[in-house]
Amino acid sequence: MSPDLGADPVGRAPAVRPFLVTAGRVAGGGTGPPAPLETQVVTTVAGVEALATLTFERRDIVAVCRQPQSLAEIAAKLRLHLNVVRVLAEDLRAGGHLSVHVPNTDTAQDVAVLRRVIDGLRTIPDSRGALRDTD
Repeated sequence: MSPDLGADPVGRAPAVRPFLVTAGRVAGGGTGPPAPLETQVVTTVAGVEALATLTFERRDIVAVCRQPQSLAEIAAKLRLHLNVVRVLAEDLRAGGHLSVHVPNTDTAQDVAVLRRVIDGLRTIPDSRGALRDTD
C-alpha cells in the first residue's frame, strides 16, 4: 500500500530553489553583512495598497508583516529559507512596501538587557500555572 501523500501535516516543501527566487542574489550581497535574524519588519501603507500587484513570496511576506515580524519569524511562518527572506525583504523595503528596523547590536550584547530578559522569562507560568524554577 502506498503512503497517503495528503496526510503530511506540514505540507510539501517548495519546489523552487532559493537561488531562483532571489535571482542568484545573496543576503548582504557585498553591501555589508546580512540583516540580523531578529530584524523587525512591518508592512507600510504602500505595501498594503500594492498587495494585489505583488506575486508569490513577495506578496506572502507583505501579507504576514501586517503585524511586526522578525526575519526569523517570517522565514518560519512562510517556510522560506532565511536568506531568501532577507533578500526579498530588502527588495520590498527598497520598493517602499516594508519598513525594516535593524536592532541596535550594542543593546543585544548588553548584560543588563539580557538579565532582564532572563528574569522576564522566569516569571512566565509553566503549563500548570506555576512559576518557572529560578535556578
